[in-house]
Amino acid sequence: MNNVFTQETDGEEEDNALPPLPVGSKNYITPSGYANLRAELFELMDNERPRMVEIVHWAASNGDRSENGDYHYGKKRLREIDRRIRFLTKRLEIAQVTDPSSHHGSDQVFFGATVTYVDEGQVARTVTILGIDEADSLKAEVTWVSPIARALLKAREGDVVKLVTPVGVQEVELLAVRYPAPVDDKP
Repeated sequence: MNNVFTQETDGEEEDNALPPLPVGSKNYITPSGYANLRAELFELMDNERPRMVEIVHWAASNGDRSENGDYHYGKKRLREIDRRIRFLTKRLEIAQVTDPSSHHGSDQVFFGATVTYVDEGQVARTVTILGIDEADSLKAEVTWVSPIARALLKAREGDVVKLVTPVGVQEVELLAVRYPAPVDDKP
């Protein structure tokens, strides 16, 4: 059998579980988002990768690798871990940590704001505008490059902005803008 058809790719493909950054833009992230990505990176480097290396070493020492499931799974998992480490390293290198609490008390929408708005159907929604690497739609968090965030950014409480959606342009009214309170580091 030709080796071309049995070889697994181990190229420079990136694990793009997270969306790519817009060309020429900064990788804005909150301090807690940065800390979470950094913690994931160190967990992979300090714990998970060494554990997988041990498993692969043990499986390789068992002899015939051609039918050794532990060996093949371990090698595959190592590639996944290494890919994720490269991805996180690159994202953290270009991250621009922005503390939303610096806007505490402001009624204008900037990165990190929690915004309550009402759409044309009088449905009120609340979203928090976060970085690409940290937003979770299940927690009503949107990325700063999302259509709703782009429509809301720089607007103020009471403003009506236009939101472009797949079904057309909608007007949304900003009801409230909140930021986290600054954390006092002093004892």
